[in-house]
Amino acid sequence: MSEPEEDQEYLAQPPVPVAAAAVEEEDDEERGDELYEHHRITANRKQELLRLDKFLLNRLHSSSRTRIQNAIKAEAVQVNDRPVKSNYRVKPFDVITITLPEPPQEFKVMPEPMDLDIRYEDAELLLVNKPAGMVVHPAFGHWSGTLVNGLAHHLQGLPTGRNGEVRPGLVHRIDKDTSGLLVIGKSEYAMTHLSNQFFHHTIERTYLALVWGVPKETEGIIRTHIGRSLKDRKVQTVFPEGDQGRHAVTHYKVLRTFGKVTLVQCNLETGRTHQIRVHMKHIGHPLFGDATYGGDRIVYGQRTGAYKIFAEKTLELMPRQALHAKSLGFEHPVSREHLQFEVELPADFVELLARWEQYAAENE
Repeated sequence: MSEPEEDQEYLAQPPVPVAAAAVEEEDDEERGDELYEHHRITANRKQELLRLDKFLLNRLHSSSRTRIQNAIKAEAVQVNDRPVKSNYRVKPFDVITITLPEPPQEFKVMPEPMDLDIRYEDAELLLVNKPAGMVVHPAFGHWSGTLVNGLAHHLQGLPTGRNGEVRPGLVHRIDKDTSGLLVIGKSEYAMTHLSNQFFHHTIERTYLALVWGVPKETEGIIRTHIGRSLKDRKVQTVFPEGDQGRHAVTHYKVLRTFGKVTLVQCNLETGRTHQIRVHMKHIGHPLFGDATYGGDRIVYGQRTGAYKIFAEKTLELMPRQALHAKSLGFEHPVSREHLQFEVELPADFVELLARWEQYAAENE
Protein backbone atom coordinates (compact mmCIF):
# COMPACT_ATOMS: atom_id res chain seq x y z
CA MET A 1 0.00 0.00 0.00
CA SER A 2 2.49 2.43 0.48
CA GLU A 3 9.87 2.65 3.62
CA PRO A 4 8.07 4.51 5.07
CA GLU A 5 8.19 6.63 4.50
CA GLU A 6 4.13 10.38 1.58
CA ASP A 7 -1.84 14.17 -0.63
CA GLN A 8 -2.29 11.65 -3.09
CA GLU A 9 -4.60 8.71 -2.87
CA TYR A 10 -2.31 5.96 -1.77
CA LEU A 11 -5.14 3.56 -2.30
CA ALA A 12 -5.05 4.68 -5.89
CA GLN A 13 -1.31 4.39 -6.32
CA PRO A 14 1.24 3.00 -3.92
CA PRO A 15 3.63 5.53 -2.39
CA VAL A 16 7.23 5.32 -3.19
CA PRO A 17 8.10 3.55 0.03
CA VAL A 18 5.67 1.63 2.15
CA ALA A 19 7.00 2.27 5.56
CA ALA A 20 6.49 4.46 8.49
CA ALA A 21 8.46 7.54 9.03
CA ALA A 22 8.78 11.27 9.12
CA VAL A 23 9.21 13.48 6.09
CA GLU A 24 12.78 14.36 6.99
CA GLU A 25 15.44 12.07 5.61
CA GLU A 26 17.35 12.04 8.88
CA ASP A 27 15.10 9.22 9.93
CA ASP A 28 15.09 6.23 12.15
CA GLU A 29 16.79 2.87 12.16
CA GLU A 30 13.57 1.40 10.89
CA ARG A 31 10.29 2.78 10.24
CA GLY A 32 7.46 0.49 9.63
CA ASP A 33 5.07 0.97 12.50
CA GLU A 34 4.20 4.68 12.48
CA LEU A 35 1.12 5.69 10.50
CA TYR A 36 -0.10 8.92 8.91
CA GLU A 37 -3.69 9.87 8.20
CA HIS A 38 -4.41 10.46 4.51
CA HIS A 39 -8.21 10.54 4.45
CA ARG A 40 -10.95 11.18 6.99
CA ILE A 41 -14.52 10.74 5.77
CA THR A 42 -17.63 11.22 7.89
CA ALA A 43 -20.78 9.52 6.60
CA ASN A 44 -23.67 11.95 6.42
CA ARG A 45 -26.87 11.60 8.39
CA LYS A 46 -28.74 10.15 5.40
CA GLN A 47 -26.15 7.46 4.66
CA GLU A 48 -27.78 4.14 3.78
CA LEU A 49 -26.16 0.94 5.06
CA LEU A 50 -23.43 0.12 2.54
CA ARG A 51 -20.43 -2.20 2.53
CA LEU A 52 -17.25 -0.37 3.49
CA ASP A 53 -15.35 -1.36 0.34
CA LYS A 54 -18.20 -0.12 -1.87
CA PHE A 55 -18.50 3.07 0.16
CA LEU A 56 -14.81 3.86 -0.34
CA LEU A 57 -14.90 2.84 -4.00
CA ASN A 58 -17.59 5.50 -4.50
CA ARG A 59 -15.54 8.13 -2.71
CA LEU A 60 -12.02 7.35 -3.99
CA HIS A 61 -12.69 7.37 -7.69
CA SER A 62 -9.20 6.41 -8.86
CA SER A 63 -8.90 3.43 -6.50
CA SER A 64 -9.68 -0.14 -7.42
CA ARG A 65 -11.79 -2.39 -5.24
CA THR A 66 -8.86 -4.78 -4.82
CA ARG A 67 -6.62 -2.00 -3.58
CA ILE A 68 -9.25 -0.83 -1.14
CA GLN A 69 -9.82 -4.36 0.15
CA ASN A 70 -6.08 -4.83 0.60
CA ALA A 71 -5.95 -1.63 2.63
CA ILE A 72 -8.85 -2.79 4.81
CA LYS A 73 -7.21 -6.17 5.30
CA ALA A 74 -3.97 -4.48 6.36
CA GLU A 75 -5.99 -2.41 8.88
CA ALA A 76 -5.02 0.80 7.11
CA VAL A 77 -8.75 1.61 7.04
CA GLN A 78 -10.61 2.04 10.32
CA VAL A 79 -14.15 2.98 11.25
CA ASN A 80 -14.60 4.96 14.43
CA ASP A 81 -10.97 4.19 15.32
CA ARG A 82 -11.40 0.43 15.01
CA PRO A 83 -10.33 -1.99 12.25
CA VAL A 84 -13.23 -3.66 10.48
CA LYS A 85 -13.75 -6.03 7.56
CA SER A 86 -14.68 -5.15 4.00
CA ASN A 87 -18.27 -6.25 4.57
CA TYR A 88 -18.79 -3.80 7.44
CA ARG A 89 -21.93 -1.73 6.76
CA VAL A 90 -21.25 1.99 6.89
CA LYS A 91 -23.99 3.85 8.77
CA PRO A 92 -24.77 7.54 9.36
CA PHE A 93 -22.07 9.54 11.15
CA ASP A 94 -19.45 6.78 10.93
CA VAL A 95 -15.94 8.24 10.73
CA ILE A 96 -13.74 6.37 8.24
CA THR A 97 -10.02 7.05 8.36
CA ILE A 98 -7.30 5.84 6.03
CA THR A 99 -3.82 5.80 7.55
CA LEU A 100 -0.67 4.77 5.75
CA PRO A 101 3.00 4.33 6.68
CA GLU A 102 4.03 7.41 4.71
CA PRO A 103 3.36 11.09 5.23
CA PRO A 104 1.45 12.61 2.29
CA GLN A 105 3.65 13.71 -0.57
CA GLU A 106 3.13 15.76 -3.70
CA PHE A 107 5.96 15.13 -6.09
CA LYS A 108 6.98 12.85 -8.89
CA VAL A 109 9.83 10.43 -8.46
CA MET A 110 12.27 10.72 -11.33
CA PRO A 111 13.86 7.37 -12.31
CA GLU A 112 17.66 7.43 -12.30
CA PRO A 113 20.00 4.63 -13.38
CA MET A 114 22.08 3.42 -10.42
CA ASP A 115 24.32 0.54 -9.59
CA LEU A 116 22.15 -0.86 -6.80
CA ASP A 117 23.53 -3.61 -4.58
CA ILE A 118 20.60 -6.01 -4.92
CA ARG A 119 21.04 -9.13 -2.82
CA TYR A 120 17.83 -10.97 -3.73
CA GLU A 121 14.99 -10.48 -6.18
CA ASP A 122 11.95 -12.42 -7.32
CA ALA A 123 8.55 -11.53 -8.81
CA GLU A 124 7.26 -10.16 -5.51
CA LEU A 125 10.12 -8.47 -3.72
CA LEU A 126 13.77 -7.52 -3.67
CA LEU A 127 16.40 -6.92 -1.02
CA VAL A 128 18.90 -4.10 -1.45
CA ASN A 129 22.01 -3.33 0.57
CA LYS A 130 21.99 0.45 1.00
CA PRO A 131 25.38 2.14 1.40
CA ALA A 132 25.91 4.76 4.09
CA GLY A 133 25.46 8.26 2.72
CA MET A 134 22.59 7.38 0.39
CA VAL A 135 19.26 9.04 1.15
CA VAL A 136 16.39 6.57 0.91
CA HIS A 137 13.53 8.80 -0.15
CA PRO A 138 13.34 12.16 -1.97
CA ALA A 139 12.71 15.08 0.37
CA PHE A 140 13.64 18.73 0.69
CA GLY A 141 17.29 19.06 -0.23
CA HIS A 142 17.46 15.54 -1.68
CA TRP A 143 15.26 15.35 -4.76
CA SER A 144 17.63 13.14 -6.77
CA GLY A 145 20.24 10.50 -6.19
CA THR A 146 18.12 8.70 -3.62
CA LEU A 147 17.52 4.98 -3.37
CA VAL A 148 13.93 5.51 -4.49
CA ASN A 149 15.14 7.25 -7.66
CA GLY A 150 17.26 4.19 -8.38
CA LEU A 151 14.43 1.80 -7.60
CA ALA A 152 12.10 3.76 -9.85
CA HIS A 153 14.51 3.09 -12.72
CA HIS A 154 15.07 -0.55 -11.82
CA LEU A 155 11.34 -1.23 -11.42
CA GLN A 156 10.09 0.97 -14.25
CA GLY A 157 8.46 -1.95 -16.04
CA LEU A 158 6.18 -2.72 -13.11
CA PRO A 159 2.55 -1.55 -12.94
CA THR A 160 3.21 0.64 -9.90
CA GLY A 161 2.73 4.04 -11.49
CA ARG A 162 0.07 6.24 -12.98
CA ASN A 163 0.38 9.17 -15.35
CA GLY A 164 4.12 8.72 -15.49
CA GLU A 165 4.56 8.58 -11.72
CA VAL A 166 6.63 5.59 -10.69
CA ARG A 167 6.29 4.59 -7.06
CA PRO A 168 8.36 1.55 -6.13
CA GLY A 169 7.20 0.08 -2.84
CA LEU A 170 9.55 0.42 0.04
CA VAL A 171 8.12 -0.90 3.27
CA HIS A 172 10.58 0.77 5.63
CA ARG A 173 13.51 3.16 5.67
CA ILE A 174 16.84 3.54 7.39
CA ASP A 175 18.81 6.69 8.02
CA LYS A 176 20.94 8.30 5.33
CA ASP A 177 24.13 7.48 7.23
CA THR A 178 23.09 3.95 8.24
CA SER A 179 24.09 1.10 5.97
CA GLY A 180 22.36 -2.20 5.38
CA LEU A 181 19.33 -4.12 4.23
CA LEU A 182 15.99 -2.87 2.98
CA VAL A 183 13.15 -4.98 1.58
CA ILE A 184 11.01 -3.65 -1.28
CA GLY A 185 7.63 -4.97 -2.39
CA LYS A 186 7.30 -5.27 -6.15
CA SER A 187 3.53 -5.77 -6.24
CA GLU A 188 0.71 -4.09 -4.41
CA TYR A 189 -0.10 -7.30 -2.61
CA ALA A 190 3.52 -7.77 -1.53
CA MET A 191 3.71 -4.18 -0.30
CA THR A 192 0.53 -4.60 1.73
CA HIS A 193 1.64 -7.94 3.17
CA LEU A 194 5.12 -6.74 4.11
CA SER A 195 3.76 -3.49 5.57
CA ASN A 196 1.41 -5.53 7.72
CA GLN A 197 4.33 -7.56 9.07
CA PHE A 198 6.18 -4.39 10.01
CA PHE A 199 3.11 -2.90 11.62
CA HIS A 200 2.56 -5.99 13.75
CA HIS A 201 6.28 -6.26 14.64
CA THR A 202 6.76 -9.73 13.15
CA ILE A 203 9.73 -8.68 10.99
CA GLU A 204 13.06 -9.75 12.47
CA ARG A 205 15.45 -6.79 12.35
CA THR A 206 19.04 -6.99 13.55
CA TYR A 207 21.52 -4.12 13.66
CA LEU A 208 25.15 -3.85 14.64
CA ALA A 209 26.25 -0.69 16.41
CA LEU A 210 29.50 0.55 17.90
CA VAL A 211 28.73 2.53 21.05
CA TRP A 212 30.80 4.58 23.44
CA GLY A 213 31.63 2.86 26.74
CA VAL A 214 30.75 -0.59 28.01
CA PRO A 215 27.17 -1.29 29.15
CA LYS A 216 26.89 -2.63 32.69
CA GLU A 217 24.68 -5.49 31.54
CA THR A 218 25.81 -7.77 28.70
CA GLU A 219 22.26 -7.80 27.38
CA GLY A 220 19.00 -6.09 28.13
CA ILE A 221 15.73 -4.62 26.92
CA ILE A 222 15.16 -0.88 26.68
CA ARG A 223 11.49 0.09 26.97
CA THR A 224 10.56 3.77 26.78
CA HIS A 225 8.36 6.22 24.93
CA ILE A 226 10.11 8.08 22.10
CA GLY A 227 8.95 11.24 20.39
CA ARG A 228 10.13 14.54 19.00
CA SER A 229 11.98 16.68 21.48
CA LEU A 230 9.99 19.63 22.78
CA LYS A 231 13.19 21.70 22.70
CA ASP A 232 14.50 20.66 19.28
CA ARG A 233 12.02 19.22 16.77
CA LYS A 234 14.84 17.84 14.64
CA VAL A 235 15.76 15.20 17.19
CA GLN A 236 13.96 12.48 19.09
CA THR A 237 14.01 12.02 22.83
CA VAL A 238 12.86 9.64 25.55
CA PHE A 239 9.79 10.54 27.61
CA PRO A 240 10.29 8.50 30.81
CA GLU A 241 6.79 9.06 32.14
CA GLY A 242 5.21 7.73 28.97
CA ASP A 243 2.83 10.67 28.74
CA GLN A 244 4.25 11.66 25.36
CA GLY A 245 5.85 9.92 22.42
CA ARG A 246 5.22 6.33 21.36
CA HIS A 247 6.09 3.02 22.95
CA ALA A 248 9.49 1.78 21.79
CA VAL A 249 11.35 -1.45 22.57
CA THR A 250 14.96 -2.34 21.70
CA HIS A 251 16.72 -5.57 22.66
CA TYR A 252 20.50 -5.26 22.87
CA LYS A 253 23.39 -7.65 23.46
CA VAL A 254 27.09 -6.96 23.90
CA LEU A 255 29.16 -8.77 21.26
CA ARG A 256 32.70 -7.44 21.86
CA THR A 257 34.33 -4.76 23.96
CA PHE A 258 37.33 -2.67 22.92
CA GLY A 259 38.18 -0.73 26.05
CA LYS A 260 36.31 2.53 25.53
CA VAL A 261 33.84 1.33 22.92
CA THR A 262 31.59 -1.73 22.52
CA LEU A 263 30.11 -3.58 19.57
CA VAL A 264 26.47 -4.35 20.33
CA GLN A 265 23.71 -6.18 18.51
CA CYS A 266 20.32 -4.48 18.55
CA ASN A 267 17.03 -6.10 17.62
CA LEU A 268 14.06 -3.88 17.06
CA GLU A 269 10.69 -4.85 18.44
CA THR A 270 9.24 -1.52 17.36
CA GLY A 271 10.54 0.88 14.73
CA ARG A 272 10.44 4.44 15.96
CA THR A 273 12.38 7.30 14.42
CA HIS A 274 16.07 7.08 15.46
CA GLN A 275 15.10 4.36 17.94
CA ILE A 276 18.46 2.64 18.41
CA ARG A 277 20.35 5.93 18.46
CA VAL A 278 18.00 7.42 21.06
CA HIS A 279 17.84 4.30 23.22
CA MET A 280 21.58 3.78 23.39
CA LYS A 281 22.11 7.42 24.32
CA HIS A 282 19.39 7.03 26.95
CA ILE A 283 21.37 4.31 28.74
CA GLY A 284 24.57 6.37 28.54
CA HIS A 285 26.15 4.82 25.45
CA PRO A 286 25.59 6.98 22.34
CA LEU A 287 26.55 5.55 18.97
CA PHE A 288 30.11 6.21 17.89
CA GLY A 289 30.20 9.08 15.38
CA ASP A 290 26.56 10.06 15.87
CA ALA A 291 26.60 13.87 15.59
CA THR A 292 22.89 14.19 16.32
CA TYR A 293 23.06 12.42 19.67
CA GLY A 294 26.49 13.39 20.97
CA GLY A 295 28.60 10.51 19.68
CA ASP A 296 30.85 12.56 17.38
CA ARG A 297 33.24 13.45 20.20
CA ILE A 298 35.17 11.52 22.83
CA VAL A 299 32.56 10.34 25.32
CA TYR A 300 34.64 7.82 27.29
CA GLY A 301 38.34 8.16 28.07
CA GLN A 302 40.64 11.09 28.61
CA ARG A 303 40.61 13.93 26.13
CA THR A 304 44.38 14.31 26.24
CA GLY A 305 47.53 12.56 25.04
CA ALA A 306 47.84 9.58 22.74
CA TYR A 307 44.33 8.33 23.40
CA LYS A 308 42.85 11.66 22.31
CA ILE A 309 44.83 11.55 19.07
CA PHE A 310 43.80 7.95 18.40
CA ALA A 311 40.11 8.49 19.17
CA GLU A 312 39.88 11.61 17.01
CA LYS A 313 41.47 9.77 14.09
CA THR A 314 38.89 7.00 14.35
CA LEU A 315 36.13 9.59 14.39
CA GLU A 316 37.62 11.04 11.20
CA LEU A 317 37.72 7.54 9.70
CA MET A 318 33.98 7.11 10.20
CA PRO A 319 32.30 10.53 10.44
CA ARG A 320 28.82 9.06 10.78
CA GLN A 321 26.91 6.91 13.23
CA ALA A 322 28.37 3.42 13.39
CA LEU A 323 25.13 1.59 12.65
CA HIS A 324 24.49 -1.21 10.18
CA ALA A 325 21.22 -2.99 9.33
CA LYS A 326 22.71 -6.46 9.27
CA SER A 327 19.75 -8.79 8.74
CA LEU A 328 16.06 -9.10 7.95
CA GLY A 329 13.76 -12.05 8.49
CA PHE A 330 10.16 -12.16 7.29
CA GLU A 331 7.43 -14.24 5.68
CA HIS A 332 7.34 -14.25 1.89
CA PRO A 333 4.08 -12.61 0.77
CA VAL A 334 3.16 -15.41 -1.62
CA SER A 335 4.98 -18.63 -0.67
CA ARG A 336 4.63 -17.93 3.09
CA GLU A 337 8.18 -19.26 3.44
CA HIS A 338 10.29 -17.67 6.16
CA LEU A 339 13.16 -15.81 4.51
CA GLN A 340 16.31 -14.67 6.27
CA PHE A 341 18.90 -12.33 4.75
CA GLU A 342 22.16 -10.95 6.06
CA VAL A 343 24.80 -8.55 4.71
CA GLU A 344 28.37 -7.95 5.75
CA LEU A 345 29.64 -4.80 7.43
CA PRO A 346 30.81 -2.04 5.07
CA ALA A 347 34.55 -1.43 4.70
CA ASP A 348 34.70 1.69 6.90
CA PHE A 349 32.96 -0.14 9.74
CA VAL A 350 35.33 -3.10 9.40
CA GLU A 351 38.37 -0.79 9.47
CA LEU A 352 36.97 1.05 12.49
CA LEU A 353 36.60 -2.18 14.46
CA ALA A 354 40.08 -3.33 13.45
CA ARG A 355 41.65 -0.13 14.78
CA TRP A 356 39.80 -0.29 18.09
CA GLU A 357 40.63 -3.98 18.43
CA GLN A 358 44.32 -3.22 17.94
CA TYR A 359 44.16 -0.34 20.39
CA ALA A 360 42.47 -2.50 23.02
CA ALA A 361 45.04 -5.29 22.58
CA GLU A 362 47.96 -2.86 22.99
CA ASN A 363 46.52 -1.09 26.00
CA GLU A 364 45.08 -3.85 28.15
